[in-house]
Amino acid sequence: MLFGFFPFRYRVIYVFVHVIGLQSEKAQSPPQRGLPSPTENTISVRVTTMDAELEFAIQPNTTGKQLFDQVVKTIGLREVWYFGLQYQDTKGFSTWLKLNKKVTAQDVRKESPLLFKFRAKFFPEDVTEELIQDATQRLFFLQVKEGILNDDIYCPPETAVLLASYAVQAKYADYNKEVHTPGYLSSEQLLPQRVLDQHKLNKEQWEERIQVWHEEHKSMMREESMMEYLKIAQDLEMYGVNYFSIKNKKGTELWLGVDHTLCLSSLLDFVFYAPRLRINKRILALCMGNHELYMRRRKPDTIEVQQMKAQAREEKNHKKMERALLENEKRKREVAEKEKEKIEKEKEELMDRLKQIEEQTKKAQQELEEQTQRALELELERKSAMEEAERLENELKGAEDAKVALLQQSQSQMKNQEHLATELADLTSKISLLEDAKKKKEDEAMQWQQKATTVQEDLEKTKEELKNKVMAAHIQEPLNAENEQDDENDESNAEASAEFTDAATYKDRSEEERMTEAEKNERLQKHLLALSSELANARDESKKTVNDIIHAENMRAGRDKYKTLRQIRSGNTKQRIDEFECM
Repeated sequence: MLFGFFPFRYRVIYVFVHVIGLQSEKAQSPPQRGLPSPTENTISVRVTTMDAELEFAIQPNTTGKQLFDQVVKTIGLREVWYFGLQYQDTKGFSTWLKLNKKVTAQDVRKESPLLFKFRAKFFPEDVTEELIQDATQRLFFLQVKEGILNDDIYCPPETAVLLASYAVQAKYADYNKEVHTPGYLSSEQLLPQRVLDQHKLNKEQWEERIQVWHEEHKSMMREESMMEYLKIAQDLEMYGVNYFSIKNKKGTELWLGVDHTLCLSSLLDFVFYAPRLRINKRILALCMGNHELYMRRRKPDTIEVQQMKAQAREEKNHKKMERALLENEKRKREVAEKEKEKIEKEKEELMDRLKQIEEQTKKAQQELEEQTQRALELELERKSAMEEAERLENELKGAEDAKVALLQQSQSQMKNQEHLATELADLTSKISLLEDAKKKKEDEAMQWQQKATTVQEDLEKTKEELKNKVMAAHIQEPLNAENEQDDENDESNAEASAEFTDAATYKDRSEEERMTEAEKNERLQKHLLALSSELANARDESKKTVNDIIHAENMRAGRDKYKTLRQIRSGNTKQRIDEFECM
């Protein structure tokens, strides 16, 4: 096989592979480097996967198995039993390429290049337990996501919003309000058009609801987001089901669904009619393939699967270690940045405090000067009062001396007694007034003395406070920063496998006991109910589809796909066939 690579204008890698027909080793020529030279017998083939396009050049005798093997080898896929090559036949029906026949011998449209789709043909019962490789999980994620958005898989509105948030986490990683500004999902197709048409909400309102869930998926890796998407999607009623239009014996038009829980264990005839014979063959091929996988799941893993699981565990543990180291470094950086911000903030607070102390010191100095000036004024007033008191005392003394003189004159001059008596009365009255004035001035002097004493005490107290503040402003306290580091204990998940005996192979029907992801997670169930109630207020009831009505009826009756499976298998096969034929 010769192959080469060259870039495509849409940044998708095209791969040209020349698959040699089945020949003996002796007849094969040595491989040549580079692209194969075009020949008349070379046929161009284009295979579209969920995330790439591949181109091959094959020979007319190349079988479907050879082409399929080259595709899985090119994309590095090992879990090949789920997948197949799909094409449109000459009548426009989707058909799976038969691996045991030549590509050119099948009913492929004769066009150049021949077009095929690499898709999942069979689905696992439990994606968590069965899907091993990241590449397999990604292909299933993209295919199931496409089926939900195209409404090939019915999904209720509240579940569609939740699944959209996991798809956003897988693409954009953790939500960051600085990076993921409003409108960051405006160009994304995240919800089925049916859901958008049934609700009176604009793009911004849908984005807000998806963003709320996106924020809750913090620290979830891309692979984990895709797996969570698949874990919820596998509980949808139409997940992994291939539908065919058929009729029963009465001619009633029905839909026959073939899914991964099929177990062919009955020898009774199940008769139905399809519009084309080829459809019957396709139904039979799907039933046989699903039955083979159903039985394979209930047997011990092969050596190849065990090796793949061991390798997947190692890769997963390695990714966890790398992510733990990255998260640890990220936390250290965040702690350092927070510590730096804290120091800067404390520095600013200290500078503000210093400014406040300087302002307080300046204000205290100003108050001190004012109080000193006031004390000087009070001292002057006190001195003035003392001088006034001394003057009054001197006047009082002079009056007393005058009184004595008058008394002496009254004794010596009796003839002027009346005149002297009058003057004596005046002087006596004046003396009384002067004594009252002296007493008043003495009281005022005492009050001024008390005020001066109080001012002096306030002045001393203010000086002491100013001294303390000035000393405190020059003291610098060291800052102690503590770095805390959380130790993480990584635990590796151990896996255990049990061997199924041949007798237990047909008795293992564990799929009947399964629960939906919402039933397992009570918090998720509450969120979905709350979101359903919120969306009900904006729902346009006139745009309900048949699937919406069926889903609502199932919800009212408390049914899900696993309970329905238990109910179907509760009776015997003959009873179920009779019910089918009576429809």
